[in-house]
Amino acid sequence: MRNAAEMAAPAPVRPRAPADLHDLRFRALVPEADWAQLPPAVQRRFSKRLGNDESAVYAGRVIETRLSRLGWLLAQLLRLVGAPLPTARVADVPSVVAVTQDGTGGGQIWTRLYARGSGFPQAIHSAKRFRGPTGLEERVGGGLGMSLRVLVEDRALVFRSERYFIDLPGFRLTLPDWLTPGTLTVSHGATGAHRFRFVLEIRHVRFGRLVRQEAEFADQFERRERGGSSPLP
Repeated sequence: MRNAAEMAAPAPVRPRAPADLHDLRFRALVPEADWAQLPPAVQRRFSKRLGNDESAVYAGRVIETRLSRLGWLLAQLLRLVGAPLPTARVADVPSVVAVTQDGTGGGQIWTRLYARGSGFPQAIHSAKRFRGPTGLEERVGGGLGMSLRVLVEDRALVFRSERYFIDLPGFRLTLPDWLTPGTLTVSHGATGAHRFRFVLEIRHVRFGRLVRQEAEFADQFERRERGGSSPLP
């Protein structure tokens, strides 16, 4: 029979594995030697396991947004599928990024907010799913998507478009190169222990750079969203 001292003693605390080191899906797409070149902060950010009721939130500022005339026109045309590219040449404005687990598609939902000179911020939504010939696809509205190659360049994690496609229920069309805007490249590079630089660029083989956006963000927190589906604070 247990004595009073034993009954009053607190139950032993079991150590918990770090919740942010459980997701190896991005790491599996990069050779081990290349992954080792990434700063620890980038490795942690892309190894963070999010539950279905959690969001990782990053707040920062857009440093610059450059759009050529053709790039600006492309951004306006893509409003038809949810405006996945910045539509204005903004600079030094607040921005927020939220990443949530996609319980249906098995990937991640990325939501980006960019302030503008007036009116509501621009909201950009996309879904990353771990499938396809490169192991990763990103989709926006209207069934438009692309296969992404994951690379390490200059100690930054880089996502580069491989093929564009239109994916609708029971139908997928791979777009020929002449129907695409060119190569899209997104890089995430560390600028501190809890800060990173995001650079998005689209280059066309004939017309050169169409879009370039640079922003800097800081890790904020993970928020449980038990009352709704919105990933934003």
